[in-house]
Amino acid sequence: MIELLDKGHNRDDFDCGEESLNDYLKHQAGQDVKRKLSACYVLADGETKSVIGYYTLSNCSIPSGDLSEKIRKRLPASYKSIPTTLLGRLAIDKKHQGKNYGKILLIDALKRSWENSGLIASFAVVVDPIDEQAANFYRKYDFIKLPDSKKMFVVMKTLDELFRP
Repeated sequence: MIELLDKGHNRDDFDCGEESLNDYLKHQAGQDVKRKLSACYVLADGETKSVIGYYTLSNCSIPSGDLSEKIRKRLPASYKSIPTTLLGRLAIDKKHQGKNYGKILLIDALKRSWENSGLIASFAVVVDPIDEQAANFYRKYDFIKLPDSKKMFVVMKTLDELFRP
């Protein structure tokens, strides 16, 4: 089950192979949740509560000028900044990589973001891939590269097609 991070989750042995993502989960995620800087969702082992993987969501915006002309034409010109949801981090423990947990967490993050976009406006989900391997992962799920940036996004309209009953 994917749930909000809490003190009962065992983060000590988490190792995804990327020290910055390990360190965030072990030392900063709990404080960010308390301060309402991000929401951290974890997939944990039911018995040991050891974290298998996690992702974070927070509010974000992107300058409308960063979007392609095709997308910008569909938005009001008065919006200089477009509200989005940031999928800030997504990581899977090395012991569990290659088992589709990344896909499961990504779909959960996208569905959660889509559902919340009806409550708090969000035009898209944005990611900033840590490396080319991560960028390739997001490309498989229809994320589009922002021009002149490493960031990628998928619009809520695309997620409508996936999740609308």
